[in-house]
Amino acid sequence: MILILHADTDKDGAEYRQLMDFLSNLKNIQSRVHDEKGTQQVLTEIYLVGDTASLVIEEMESLPCVERVVRVSEEYRVLGRHQDDVRPTHFEYNGVRFGQDNLNIFAGLCAVDTPEHVEQMMKALKEHGQQCTRMGAYKPRTNPYSFQGHGKSCLPYVFELAGKYDIKVIAMEVTHDKHVTEIHEALEQTGHPTGVMLQIGTRNTQNFELLKSIGRDPDLPVLLKRGFGITLEESLNAAEYLASEGNRRVVFGLRGMKTNMGDPHRNFIDFAHVPVVQRLTRMPVCIDPSHSVGTRECTPEGILDVFHVTAQGVIAGANMVLVDFHPAPSKALVDGPQALHMNELGYFFDDIRIAREAYEKRLALAEAHRLAILPPQPDPHLSVDKL
Repeated sequence: MILILHADTDKDGAEYRQLMDFLSNLKNIQSRVHDEKGTQQVLTEIYLVGDTASLVIEEMESLPCVERVVRVSEEYRVLGRHQDDVRPTHFEYNGVRFGQDNLNIFAGLCAVDTPEHVEQMMKALKEHGQQCTRMGAYKPRTNPYSFQGHGKSCLPYVFELAGKYDIKVIAMEVTHDKHVTEIHEALEQTGHPTGVMLQIGTRNTQNFELLKSIGRDPDLPVLLKRGFGITLEESLNAAEYLASEGNRRVVFGLRGMKTNMGDPHRNFIDFAHVPVVQRLTRMPVCIDPSHSVGTRECTPEGILDVFHVTAQGVIAGANMVLVDFHPAPSKALVDGPQALHMNELGYFFDDIRIAREAYEKRLALAEAHRLAILPPQPDPHLSVDKL
């Protein structure tokens, strides 16, 4: 059960203390308090965990500070979209909005190689009006002899160049909690010129100790990629690990499933799950076309497969796109053959714009259909005797 408190509830006030005293005396029930900090107000939600079946919604709604009560009906208690819960959801980080109602594009280097390539990428993004990028400093690899990333040594110049070109958020994979510490230290060292979205890769989706550790650090938002060999439910529960520890600023990433059923693509594309995740949870949904397709193959008309699958995800309502670009793909240290070229950057953004417009038209059509089938409503200005 979730208690949604009135906006900007004073936690030092008598009513809030009265509420918490009451909740602390409930038998076999624990309370977890979560704050959602918006640009203008703070929303507080209290999650009641345990034997809540006996609690009556009307009685809980009468408690001090409580605006509304939601009965949890799904396994994803914090991130789930529960019964009669159609609340809009978003979070803001470093001036960028992440929600189920907008779209952000993170184009950039799968792996940082040289400062020159980083600067070329960020300069091009700024010229196209973008504020986000991907820059891999830590790269877990299947082959132990493959390039593993420059690690913390590249963080200072990556962050400084991001500040130079007004890049607000960098998606960056981490595989150990010490990487998070190194990111915090580098941000502090460089004066916080940018922000970082921690990326948990598909191989660490069920690294529960890592999930709990990052969940206890709510300062940085998280992009959690779906595990490549587990069910959607298992991956959503991994996201719940983050939220249950306190970090609710989570974006869920779809990146394809490992099976030869998807051949000749690198992974079997799972972007049809975009609306499913939005229906089951309140998380924004990211698609990763580069690691799903894994090639630069194209149709006879000349449209790259990466463009095609990106459009499929965006038309389905994706809220974030994570895609590989590189100034010199032949020199890239990781996944060069699948990277898009710099002269395709504007083309890619234009193609996404077309797909997003199609999605918005679909939303308008759905709303028109919903209104058309609603039963006739009585005119509120008519008196009872006229009816």
